[in-house]
Amino acid sequence: MDTITEETGAEATRLPTDVEAQPLVQAAIALRPVLRQYHDEIERDQRMPPTLFEQLREAGFYKMVIPRSLGGFQVDPLTYLRVVEALAEGVGSVGWNLGNGGVGQLVTLGLPDDGVDEIYGKRADTVIAGTAVPGGGRAVPVAGGYRVSGRWQFGSGCQEASWMLGSFQVIGEDGEPRRHPDGGSLYWRGVFARSEAQIVPGSWDVAGLRGTGSFDWTVEDVFLPERRTMPQIGIPLENQWARWPGVTYALPVQCWVGPHHSAVITGIARAGLDALIELAGGKTPRGRPGGLLCENPQVQDAVGRADAILNAGRAYRSAMIAELWATVASGEETTLEQRARCRLAAIYAADSARQAMDLVYRHGGSTSFKRESRLAECWRDLHTVGQTVTLAPEWYPIGGRVYLGMDPGPRMR
Repeated sequence: MDTITEETGAEATRLPTDVEAQPLVQAAIALRPVLRQYHDEIERDQRMPPTLFEQLREAGFYKMVIPRSLGGFQVDPLTYLRVVEALAEGVGSVGWNLGNGGVGQLVTLGLPDDGVDEIYGKRADTVIAGTAVPGGGRAVPVAGGYRVSGRWQFGSGCQEASWMLGSFQVIGEDGEPRRHPDGGSLYWRGVFARSEAQIVPGSWDVAGLRGTGSFDWTVEDVFLPERRTMPQIGIPLENQWARWPGVTYALPVQCWVGPHHSAVITGIARAGLDALIELAGGKTPRGRPGGLLCENPQVQDAVGRADAILNAGRAYRSAMIAELWATVASGEETTLEQRARCRLAAIYAADSARQAMDLVYRHGGSTSFKRESRLAECWRDLHTVGQTVTLAPEWYPIGGRVYLGMDPGPRMR
């Protein structure tokens, strides 16, 4: 592993000079053909087959972001994102679940020590599903915790998970939600045992990413101990990670949230581009002179443009994460402008992937819209990823306000 480490040897202070050569990345790349063998089963059953799940677990993908002190790998964000991206090149749903699960794990590292020990004390690769987005549950305070009921959307990976992450409002004695000092609703995050949650059948009927199994899920009057709760807002994640040593946990949240979904979409776009290249080398379009599809200058142009567009977005994303890493590793504070640019780089990489995918889909001809086509699969999955709020176009004006010296609002603070 080509890195320069601190004198203590405990944590790399520089990113790997060759992310592609990292063992976890190589393992993800090697697994892509295996993922293709499972694709139809993943789509049909809307979950990862148990044998594949165990392969992913044994490879270490479920403990990438966990601290070494808990038995994890404590990887840098570029290695983590490249693993997610490579798995998404194999099957988009697998990349999505690994990316989502990693961020869920990072969130739960902000729990009190006894809560972290309960979740990760026995094994570092404990799988977390659910969402950190506010809303879904209501809770009444009781001795030692809360009684919680609620329904949450987007339980990606819930079939494989041991724990479910969801947010809830605290209800006061007057029966009304407690208010945050800024006037908004007061939300807390909670981690529920998977056995306490009920999956809602039929709630994930979608065009793309069917295999993520992102079903709605519910809990009914479940006791949630305080050790498995944390504030939803008011304490930045990087401050909640302060007890975990190393640059990885001193990074601002913008290095993780946003980039994690961006890596999924760029991986799927790469698979779509490769699918057109493979198709073009063997398809002879009907009713058109000129031989193979690859001999068409328009197809040649589309492949060249798509590759450049996609990789430009990826390079910008990596460059901004590397800049924030270098700032933190040097002991300096990151600036609001740096954090905004990092978040926008993730959005831009996603938009670049969408543009590249639309180019290659267009030039696949009638093959592109056949349901069994790899191009159709990639197009469906990519545009489903692109609808997530973490990659929404509303982030551009938020960043723009930062550059203009204006208040960007709470989402960028």
